[in-house]
Amino acid sequence: MIPTANYLVLSAILFAIGVVGVLVKRNPIVIFMCIELMLNAANLTFVALGHHFARMNGQMYVIFSLAVAAAEVSVGLGIIVAIFRTKQTINIDDMNVMKN
Repeated sequence: MIPTANYLVLSAILFAIGVVGVLVKRNPIVIFMCIELMLNAANLTFVALGHHFARMNGQMYVIFSLAVAAAEVSVGLGIIVAIFRTKQTINIDDMNVMKN
């Protein structure tokens, strides 16, 4: 049996990798992948704590989170495609439309 602390440490490492990826990378698709990594780290925490406390709440939160993540990805990819069609680039530094 793997202790719950190991799952929480793994989740923290995955979340930290996701945060670094969001802050460092300039490609919006990679940023979305890093956001998904952070969401999955949170899901791992929910499942680990739900298993630790013998509750089903963690798994229910994960299902809700997966639905929100799927909606977020579909809307985000739609926005990226729309930006690419107008600007012919997806570089995050070139996206300053709302700055003025």
